[in-house]
Amino acid sequence: MGRIIAIANQKGGVGKTTTAVNLSSCLAEAGQKVLLVDFDPQGNATSGVGLEKEELDKTVYELIIGEYTMEECLERDVLDSLDLLPSNMDLAGAEIELLEIENREFVLKNQLEPIEKYYDYIIIDCPPSLSLLTVNAMVAADTVLVPIQCEYYALEGLTQVMDTVNLVRKKLNPHLEMEGVVFTMYDARTNLSLQVVENVKSNLNQNVYKTIIPRNVRLAEAPSHGMPINIYDSRSTGAESYRLLAAEVISRGEEL
Repeated sequence: MGRIIAIANQKGGVGKTTTAVNLSSCLAEAGQKVLLVDFDPQGNATSGVGLEKEELDKTVYELIIGEYTMEECLERDVLDSLDLLPSNMDLAGAEIELLEIENREFVLKNQLEPIEKYYDYIIIDCPPSLSLLTVNAMVAADTVLVPIQCEYYALEGLTQVMDTVNLVRKKLNPHLEMEGVVFTMYDARTNLSLQVVENVKSNLNQNVYKTIIPRNVRLAEAPSHGMPINIYDSRSTGAESYRLLAAEVISRGEEL
């Protein structure tokens, strides 16, 4: 059975999609069979692996409203060993559509369950809000990975995500665990980055990944070329960092 990891943080601009795309790509590079689920109406994970999101008419939105099947919506082998369930702005309407569906929090879970066995990892890129879409992702997931930007308000945002995880665990998915926290946009030149890392480590009993993702020009450029960093610039520090993160995720999975 594949591990399903939801990548969530209700704050925007923390490297959530960057982490979803590059972790997925580096897991695939390491020989894992991966499905990346773009569950964000912005569709940035979809364009981040080279697809034109505006031109797609079979996306995760059509899947959850029952217009198309999983098989019809899946984009297979967008990269070696990596499939994609794409998204675009149509998904923004799903919040309203879901309100009318019975067991609406379980819609994504019910769609992923039949195909879970075909993948080692299913990575879900959540929207930057604690919405019904994010709840769907957490109900479907085994664990939640929270990217945190090394900035002053990081801890505040993390607390809100953890409250949501605890609520979902209590009410909807008793098996949900915190995968852990990964620090992004780390700038070794600033004391603030170091302080944030120390602050989170001392305030939380959560797993904090050893790998810290640095600020990196090549990492910032890669999405505009529709490529994960390990393909865009395989030798960049961004690529090396996400490879290390993928290795940590794999070894953590072996411990579970």
